[in-house]
Amino acid sequence: MARTSRPSAAVTAAARPSAAAAAEPVVAQADATLPADTAAPRTRTSALDRAVQILDALQQANRPATAYEVARIVGAPLSTVYSIINDLVDKNLLARRMDGTIWLGSRLYGYGLTYASSLDYLAVANEEMQRLSAEVEETVQVCGLEDGMMVVQQMAEGPGHFRVTSRVGSRVPLNWTASGRLLVGHLPDAERIAFFAQHAQSSPTGRAETRPEVLARIAREALEARLSIQIGESDASVACLAAPVLDNTGACVFTISIVMPEAKAELGTARFAQAVQAVAARIEARLGWRHRDSEPAA
Repeated sequence: MARTSRPSAAVTAAARPSAAAAAEPVVAQADATLPADTAAPRTRTSALDRAVQILDALQQANRPATAYEVARIVGAPLSTVYSIINDLVDKNLLARRMDGTIWLGSRLYGYGLTYASSLDYLAVANEEMQRLSAEVEETVQVCGLEDGMMVVQQMAEGPGHFRVTSRVGSRVPLNWTASGRLLVGHLPDAERIAFFAQHAQSSPTGRAETRPEVLARIAREALEARLSIQIGESDASVACLAAPVLDNTGACVFTISIVMPEAKAELGTARFAQAVQAVAARIEARLGWRHRDSEPAA
């Protein structure tokens, strides 16, 4: 998450790669500085892993890139990456542009539409998210868990000149965010500790907690309170209040959160906390998920 002024600028959780290099020829020469391709012939599993890494790298960059850049990002030999890119282009999973750069292919769009249409809960969450954003006049996000990271699934920008926003699809370490802690709060103690031991990272501000045992306790307490608050941990001057949306088993499926300037949060969070908790409860009711032992305090 990052502070932005009009016009709003989308910011990814990870640093963007440098600007694209010159267009790459159809047949690229291996770079001497890249790792030597000395491993045994690729197995089906290793090729699939590399393909996913390539797709993730392009999503993270949020722009077309050359095969050379992609190889640098994923830390793989250029010859290996180029071969897999060619296979993905042939299957329309990637597209090669006129300047030689690579971007996501049209086939992925169809997969995305099919996947999105199956997620009825996101349609309900989107409707409630828009309503909450209009009510509190702040940015509201719906966030989920993916590969050990918190991912922004949906977002409604708040009105006004000063806005806090994140690009939909951006990923942030769980220990940096209010939502991230809630997403694993339902796990058994040992699993939460192991999860944070593996995935916790230091934040740019240096204020995010990184000790696994402490994070595991905070996550559990936040889930029990149905509210998590963080101020200035992932980004200076940004605050976030999040509430979990629990299914019938008590697992946190996703969160809904209000993102606002730190200065506004310091004036008082009670109104925002009640609003986000009420919306989370309403989403659960609409989806038939009534695991909550009690409603949020008025």
